[in-house]
Amino acid sequence: MIKATSLSALVCLLPLLANAAQPLYGQCGGTGYSGDTSCASGGVCTKLNDFYSQCLPGTGGGSSSSTTTTTTTTTTTSVTTPITTSTATNSNPAQPSTTWTGPAAPVSGNPFTGYEIYLSPYYAAEVEDAASKISDASLKAKALKVKDIPTFTWFDVIAKTGDLGKYLADASAKGKASGKKYLVQIVVYDLPDRDCAAYASNGEFSIANGGEANYKRYIDQLVAEVKKYPDVRVIAVVEPDSLANLVTNLNVSKCSGAQTAYKNGVIYALQQLSAVGVYSYIDAGHAGWLGWSANLGPAATLFADIYKSSGSSAFVKGLATNVANYNALSASSPDPITQGNSNTDELKYINALGPQLRSAGFPATFIVDQGRSGVQNIRDQWGDWCNVKGAGFGQRPTLNTGSSLIDAIVWVKPGGECDGTSDSSAVRYDTHCGLNDAHKPAPEAGTWFQDYFVNLVRNANPAL
Repeated sequence: MIKATSLSALVCLLPLLANAAQPLYGQCGGTGYSGDTSCASGGVCTKLNDFYSQCLPGTGGGSSSSTTTTTTTTTTTSVTTPITTSTATNSNPAQPSTTWTGPAAPVSGNPFTGYEIYLSPYYAAEVEDAASKISDASLKAKALKVKDIPTFTWFDVIAKTGDLGKYLADASAKGKASGKKYLVQIVVYDLPDRDCAAYASNGEFSIANGGEANYKRYIDQLVAEVKKYPDVRVIAVVEPDSLANLVTNLNVSKCSGAQTAYKNGVIYALQQLSAVGVYSYIDAGHAGWLGWSANLGPAATLFADIYKSSGSSAFVKGLATNVANYNALSASSPDPITQGNSNTDELKYINALGPQLRSAGFPATFIVDQGRSGVQNIRDQWGDWCNVKGAGFGQRPTLNTGSSLIDAIVWVKPGGECDGTSDSSAVRYDTHCGLNDAHKPAPEAGTWFQDYFVNLVRNANPAL
């Protein structure tokens, strides 16, 4: 399963249709891309990785840049859920006003408690653009509500690490102006030979070409940004799919070859993030992946070993489950695809895994992604993960989880950003994206998928 989201496109045209200057946030280059490489006025063709370049806001059209810029909103809003939020004002001071004195002692309880959640200005801009293309007034109004729901921001290439500083600066400024404490949610996602058992979200670093050193540089750059703003709390989901692949997919040569690099990379990330007070949740797949009885013990052992090898810091809070997936937190009845697995939803998975983790020396709590889990019984197989048809936005982010093991229900996957392309000729095509239960046609992973977003809004449960 997977998957990748990027700080991605607001508009994405399939390569076969790209025969003119690309609009803002459209694709303008990358391995296998055959469309126009120029951007419409106001856009700069920016290389995000070898597979994808995109027209981002700039001073002109058709040029290239090695760094990523972002769009921002200026509206401050709050979500009517127990997790409160705030959008950016993009004050972006050149230098932070707070001097680094080291992280505060880690809290013993829930790290989300008492904090205002900072809304991603990038995702808000994506949603606003998407809503502008919806003609139905009622549906448009529902779509616009999504920009006020907190999601995590994915840092999937090293070029985006500087953007973290911009968001932290905004959050810091908001906190100083309001007297509130702010929290920024991020996904750390750039391991070498990333996505070892699939193709849609292959990363920019190769183990064979200095990938481990490059990954440490990526982590160091994230940490350097966090260190500038000790007044802002950061919560991170660390490396979706990576360690879960080491439990079940070592028969895949790329995964077996990446085993040491994955472990070393995650340990390094946890150590460095803990040193600047980031609260981390290691990705732990989902009920249909590691929830099977044969996988629970090995998974608990692996996660506990990683936790202890990274120093058993209290800043390593626990695990994140169901990231970018579709499982219910608590299903009213088991989906037929779960047959044979007693852990038929995320709560059952967590209740089974949590005690084993504690026995192994890892007192983990959990966060659970419900961003696209509003509709159940829509997959042909439990392992189908790519742009599943019929999905809807799910339970809103909240701290009222009903379980002492679960710190928060969250939206890690920004709904509307694509899981992977359905173009079978694409370099990053994964067969899961061509299955009968996958929504087609679909653009590259991480780019904006308008039809899919509209359906997520239409099928949202609870309704928007």
